[in-house]
Amino acid sequence: MGEKLVLPINVASCPSEAVSQADIICTATTSPTPVFEDADVRPGTHINAVGAYTPQMQEIPAQTVLRARVVIDYRPASLAEAGDLLIPLSQGLISEAHIRAELGEIAAGIKEGRTSPEEITLFKSVGVAVQDVAAAGAVLDAARKLGLGTEVAL
Repeated sequence: MGEKLVLPINVASCPSEAVSQADIICTATTSPTPVFEDADVRPGTHINAVGAYTPQMQEIPAQTVLRARVVIDYRPASLAEAGDLLIPLSQGLISEAHIRAELGEIAAGIKEGRTSPEEITLFKSVGVAVQDVAAAGAVLDAARKLGLGTEVAL
């Protein structure tokens, strides 16, 4: 990919190496246990957690969730499906109040996002179909305006 994108690509030998050097961490697994160690997450890191979409899955260490400003896509779905949140909730490490906002509330200026450069932020998404449709519509509109892509009749 480095050659194709004309960007330097470095392959980490282990999760600790990757996480300890990352400004942004993206997880998208079905792991039943955290895929990295909390101690490896530096201050100021942002985490996009889009896997772990059942109560039994957990990509993110509970201690990382505890240290982070947590933002979700949709509260009812997150509190029913997101093991990354449900497990620390069941352990008494966090309460529902630890979930600071839905992404839409931050986008609308109703709630605050990151409050300092050192703050760890965590966006936990379980997937909301209406948000996916809205995002796809925005991408389609942009592609049409730029004359990109090929439309196919289904």
